[in-house]
Amino acid sequence: MQARAQDILAEFSAAEDLPADYPALAERWFVPLADYLLSCHQARAAPLLVGLHGAQGTGKTTLCRVLELLLADCDVRVLTLSLDDFYLGRKARQQLALQVHPLLATRGVPGTHEIALLQKTIRALRAGESCRVPRFDKSQDDRLPEGQWVETGPADIVLLEGWCVGAVAESESALAQPVNELEAKEDAEGDWRRYVNERLGAEYAELFSGLDYLVMLQAPCLEAVLQWRTLQEHKLARNEQGQGLMDDAAVERFVQHYQRITRHSLATLPELADYLLLLGEDHRVRSARHR
Repeated sequence: MQARAQDILAEFSAAEDLPADYPALAERWFVPLADYLLSCHQARAAPLLVGLHGAQGTGKTTLCRVLELLLADCDVRVLTLSLDDFYLGRKARQQLALQVHPLLATRGVPGTHEIALLQKTIRALRAGESCRVPRFDKSQDDRLPEGQWVETGPADIVLLEGWCVGAVAESESALAQPVNELEAKEDAEGDWRRYVNERLGAEYAELFSGLDYLVMLQAPCLEAVLQWRTLQEHKLARNEQGQGLMDDAAVERFVQHYQRITRHSLATLPELADYLLLLGEDHRVRSARHR
């Protein structure tokens, strides 16, 4: 892989208008990860399901694209599924908000994805079949119509990327105290966070138990997550327009929906991950380790 990696990364970096030192950094940190996944694939006949966990703004999408390119050069078909594409549509979340808790109108937390559809998609891909994958438009905060879903597969490696992929539920006692202003003011009785935690410990736990390997992009702190997610929204605003776009204050409130699980994941997942990439506050990988 090393022989062609430099050219692949240079072309990708230029196409994506990434910093000048990106190819060298990616060669140092991401080529070894691609080699690791290649060895995992060669050791098993069936398609692999690899989870990629990373808090908001950590660079999951870019990393998945790099892995797709590097492994394609080794004749390995890699397909990325984003947990975000399986969000419930706005109408379904509004109904959930009426039935369970108003905060569930906001996409993101466990309970706001269509996990049954995701499981069905994964089963088809692991069986070596093609399937139709939904797409979620964040600028409109809604799922695209089925006519705009993407036909894809089969694949040798399926990457499932998402901010809570691999996350584990907290204890009941950990839910007692709010972790931020959102929980204190809008979930004073704890009904929302209990529902989210129950879903994480039920159908999400079943989904994540099917992962063959878990890769984690570990953010250095919660403050960095807010900064990176804000920059992510600025980039989206430059490229698109729609009612789902947020100003900085809205992003800060939005990220509070994710804070509890993000904090718990930063504390628990590094020891559970098969491959860990530790990020610095400058958004660059500082170290890596794997089992």
